[in-house]
Amino acid sequence: PDGDRLRLLVRRGVVVSFIPANRADGVCGLRCAWRSGLRRQGRGAGRLGLCRGILTHARQSRLPGSTGHTGPMRKDKAEAAPQANGADENQPGSSPAAGRVVQGGPPSGTNDEVDGPSRPGPCGGSQESLDSTAPADRQDRLTPGDPADPNLVLPSGIITLAATPIGHAGDASARLRAGLASADLIAAEDTRRLLNLAGRLAVGLRGRVISLHEHNERNRADELIEAAGAGQRVLVVSDAGMPSVCDPGYRLVAAAAKAGVGVSVLPGPSAVLTALAVSGLASDRFCFEGFLPRKPGEQRRALEALAEETRTMVFFESPRRVHATLTTMAQVLGERRQAVLCRELTKVHEEVRRDTLGALADSTDSQVLGEVVLVVAGARPQAGDPLELARQALELSDQQGLRLKEAAARVARPAGARTNEVYRQALRLREDDGTA
Repeated sequence: PDGDRLRLLVRRGVVVSFIPANRADGVCGLRCAWRSGLRRQGRGAGRLGLCRGILTHARQSRLPGSTGHTGPMRKDKAEAAPQANGADENQPGSSPAAGRVVQGGPPSGTNDEVDGPSRPGPCGGSQESLDSTAPADRQDRLTPGDPADPNLVLPSGIITLAATPIGHAGDASARLRAGLASADLIAAEDTRRLLNLAGRLAVGLRGRVISLHEHNERNRADELIEAAGAGQRVLVVSDAGMPSVCDPGYRLVAAAAKAGVGVSVLPGPSAVLTALAVSGLASDRFCFEGFLPRKPGEQRRALEALAEETRTMVFFESPRRVHATLTTMAQVLGERRQAVLCRELTKVHEEVRRDTLGALADSTDSQVLGEVVLVVAGARPQAGDPLELARQALELSDQQGLRLKEAAARVARPAGARTNEVYRQALRLREDDGTA
């Protein structure tokens, strides 16, 4: 199939019709029909047999625009076909491009040549940009995510980082949908996953798609910066979540800032914040540590450096290594330290386990599946020396004119000491200074 035109170039008199190019479900329908045709007729089948398999799939799945006809069409049936396909040009709002019947070649009014490079489509095929001959009332029928919506179209001349769903496709924002549809150049961590996401969102990709991962980011950065400098709409996406956050994009943003090219963001889902919110641990102060080192020695040293960290800590970890990591955490941070294991967040099999590090290590002894985020409680602050804290309270009271009780509270809380004890020590020091 020639996906750029969303139709089949059919020989031997086979009649096929499809829906307009600006209907995203037609992209997916064409792709599914193509795969189904391969399964039905075999990869070694000729064009005629393959098309018959495609039309069989279309007829059974009620694919919009399919004629269900696998042979030459008689003249009397050809005249009635437009009405059967819902393409009556006399009906208001209809377009000659919709439900067009093709016999032995491409539809009338189309060109087999496509300007520019082949443009990938959402289901692994390709798709052309929106037809310039769309109905005049198109502006009145815009929906959220439509690339023609002026409020959602990507700005040109800058690089935009877009957050993608971490599991549930319904979390994709209208701005992400519009950005995918309107971008001139899309840099994806994995192009196959991007095409799969676009298919699930029923969004057609008009722009050129290239890869951007940790192994080629330095080389790709110049290309993306040059494209943005030339006025193109450049979109950067990762497999899940926000680019540059434990994903490719950091080097690109740094290079763009150095080159004076603007960088913007389309906010969206984040595994870090989602896990933190559902963990039930303190969220007022936290730190994100990403993936711990894989080598046992390096991992242990990294955890020893975090042993006294009082903030809640968030880690990413592979399901294959999560048991070993939790075991090391229990040894270094303490078996009774509270932690939460979040698995498959926002997906069908989402699971949140809240327990101590020792118990979580035991419960993951068997195989763990899916994406994993670990949230670990911070260490309890060690109480400071009350006498030293009392001296700090006196100094703070003299410098800022605070009441001694308030100054004692300010220095005692961060140190984990009791305010009354620090206050009493400060009173004794003040009395001693007065008698001296």
